[in-house]
Amino acid sequence: MTTQGLVSTTDGARLHWTALGDTTRRPAVILLHGGPGLPDYLSPLAPMTADLAPTYRYDQRGTGQSPWPGPHTLTRHTDDLAELLDARDLPSAILIGHSYGTDLAVRFCLRHPTRVAATLLMCGPFTGAWHTAYRAERLRRMSPAQRDRLRTLKDLPHRTEDQEVELLTLSWFTDHADPEHGLHQAAIAARDRRPVNWSMNRELNAEALTDPLDDHLTDLRAHLPEHTELLAGTEDPRPLAALESLSLRLGLPLTRIEGAGHEPWVERPEVVRSHLRRFVRGVVGR
Repeated sequence: MTTQGLVSTTDGARLHWTALGDTTRRPAVILLHGGPGLPDYLSPLAPMTADLAPTYRYDQRGTGQSPWPGPHTLTRHTDDLAELLDARDLPSAILIGHSYGTDLAVRFCLRHPTRVAATLLMCGPFTGAWHTAYRAERLRRMSPAQRDRLRTLKDLPHRTEDQEVELLTLSWFTDHADPEHGLHQAAIAARDRRPVNWSMNRELNAEALTDPLDDHLTDLRAHLPEHTELLAGTEDPRPLAALESLSLRLGLPLTRIEGAGHEPWVERPEVVRSHLRRFVRGVVGR
């Protein structure tokens, strides 16, 4: 069964949520999408766990069906999640974050540790000096013409709808293991995950630079729930070594999905489904 609604936050924002499964069960799963600045795109994951625990998705403020003019802060976004749990009468939840959603999940653990039953961190969070290797790998996966075209599109003061879709396609196709398949998948995503809230993206990324997760790893190790795991695609252009290092520093298990990139459910859906179900079942006991 699918239900949906709006949560009004204490500062006047409205968060649109969707739940799949029996919402009377506890605990629930909350899927945290990436970006920052994208609407929710994790609908393919919800059916993987909804029979084990009700599975919620929501558009973060300023994206999708959650209107908000800004400004954006990491603290406000973690408070949004707490207010969503309050509104849905969820004392705690299983957090499954993807990409930027993993940063949101761990920052929520730092602020509200008693409200997290378990955390699965997919393709993030990335700490340390990982950006240089990531940029180099992205460029390696592009042709010279693609690099030039992406640079041209980024430099435009204003972009048409078609130019925006083209920019996102070129920005995202390298996230996939297979470049040809990646172009197709990225083109679909570029049309579906719109509009991008670029202001939100800039504000939250800038704040993350001034308050990096690297400075909180000691506290994070103490605040993460017992059931916390990392998951990564081996073909993600973001360096797997960064997650391996984080795994060692925090004492967390890391599952590597062979032949998958930054969105492993696209290329290895059954493997991801099996992993998510094992993880959630280990928490709810079903």
